[in-house]
Amino acid sequence: MASGAVASEKIGFSSDLPESVRQVQEIVRKFAEERLRPQVRTLDETQTFPIDLFREAGQLGLLGIFIPPEYGGAGLSYYEYVAALIELGAVDGAFGLSVAAHNSLCTGHIYYHGSEEQKHKYLPKLATGEWIGAWALTEPNTGSDASNMDTVAVREGEGWRITGQKNFITHGISADVYVVIARTGERRAHQNATAFIIEKGTPGLLPGKKEDKLGMRASETAWVGLDGVWVPDDQRIGEVGEGFHQAMQVLDGGRISIAALALGIARGAYEAALAYAQQRQQFGKPLSEHQAIAFKLADMALELAAAELLTYRAAFLKNTGQPVTRYSAMAKYYASEVGVKICNEAVQIFGGYGYIKDYPVEKYYRDIKLCTIGEGTSEIQQLVISRDILREAGLS
Repeated sequence: MASGAVASEKIGFSSDLPESVRQVQEIVRKFAEERLRPQVRTLDETQTFPIDLFREAGQLGLLGIFIPPEYGGAGLSYYEYVAALIELGAVDGAFGLSVAAHNSLCTGHIYYHGSEEQKHKYLPKLATGEWIGAWALTEPNTGSDASNMDTVAVREGEGWRITGQKNFITHGISADVYVVIARTGERRAHQNATAFIIEKGTPGLLPGKKEDKLGMRASETAWVGLDGVWVPDDQRIGEVGEGFHQAMQVLDGGRISIAALALGIARGAYEAALAYAQQRQQFGKPLSEHQAIAFKLADMALELAAAELLTYRAAFLKNTGQPVTRYSAMAKYYASEVGVKICNEAVQIFGGYGYIKDYPVEKYYRDIKLCTIGEGTSEIQQLVISRDILREAGLS
């Protein structure tokens, strides 16, 4: 892979990243502008998950970015993954969210923790978009408190009987394959959960109600029931009791994707606000020439640059196999929180027009909030970061 200096001219970030990052940026930007942007408002208003467009993204390699070629993937790194999500998020956060969930959660879980047989069976179809993936951890009564989940898996014959319900599941209705984490031990006990692969059409797997959401509306989010689903033991991922540990490792990578997505959404809002501030005249001159607005833009650019540096730092650690828990949490926490601030300021710069759907920033404003909640709330990120720094200091 050739390397060289790659600059993200959109927000002024420069670093020694592979040249392939520039190539991915150009490919994804073209796809997002030509294929995605014309549909964004309709998809948002109708809350439609564009399955055909999603499969088209798979043909471009966007649904198996870090999956090796031997499993049907693009064989790239987290640098390219981050770059792709930034470009998608800048046009439509909802579509970017679906790409992130498919890659990091379902596909990533099977890749990092599945057997060779499971990898060869599922990854080629997931990486190309032939199959859509879902990852089911969250439940109605257990969000952050995942070790207390109600969904249980009990041994039965040569397999497992799984009963319970999951909610807030991306692609919960449209998925072809689900990775489901179920409790196989006592509540809150050590190593009390196990992960399973369940295919669409399995008796007892009941995709349910699609949620009507504030933002990210074109990314399908749904309830999933498990009414005595039976799966053979060869559908179990890893050893019994490893599910929660696997999930935490999966979320380490997933949080980098949410940081990148937040960065993209915030960049889209910033660019829209910057262009508007240069065009809109008030008191005889452009808004951008008023210090109050110019200083807002300065702070937005500063926060974007800082969030990008932190996100690529986490990607570097992931790429090089170093511990990433702290930095993935930092990147996700910072990028999502400043993203909310940036999108809020973008609406403010647009004034009354920022509250109208004919202009883009109201959607960025609605979409960004999910980034502070999904794959661990901001409060959970603070918990993860604090535990890690205290552990390193020998205080916990």
